[in-house]
Amino acid sequence: MTTLEKVRQRAESDARTSGCFLNPDPLFLKDLLEGLKKNEDRYGYPSCPCRPATGKLELDKDILCPCWYRDPDVQEYSSCYCGLYVSKDMYEGKTKLQSIPERRPQEKQARALGVTREIPIPKPSAKAAPKTEGMKLWYCKQCGYVCYREEPPYICPICKAKKEMFSEIASG
Repeated sequence: MTTLEKVRQRAESDARTSGCFLNPDPLFLKDLLEGLKKNEDRYGYPSCPCRPATGKLELDKDILCPCWYRDPDVQEYSSCYCGLYVSKDMYEGKTKLQSIPERRPQEKQARALGVTREIPIPKPSAKAAPKTEGMKLWYCKQCGYVCYREEPPYICPICKAKKEMFSEIASG
């Protein structure tokens, strides 16, 4: 079993060698490091704390922390997808944490979530208008997943957080 301190030391070392910093928010950072430790204890390798893993190293190589997507995310958005690694400007408070689009290909996400077949999406007809009455914008406070529906999902499809971790985003 890996200790939380070892996980932190490894992340700090990687941040130094890559020119990044760890998230300056101590509580947020602790949650991310605990997620990373939990994944390492669960799978035997440090998979990203914000993405579902398959449990098969060969399929999860792209999300071993630091994941393959970290550097382009930090360069473009000043933070990696989960917010563990940040740029100097963000570390110093000059830039704020923002939502980052997922770079991991959908087929890899689907495999990690156990989707084994493609689900056909019906083409909208010109006659049928999409239902919007009662729809709300929801976001997962754990991973940042956003959806538009009447109620938040029972379980987040990305990080498996429970319904209570979702908050409504006021739309104007």
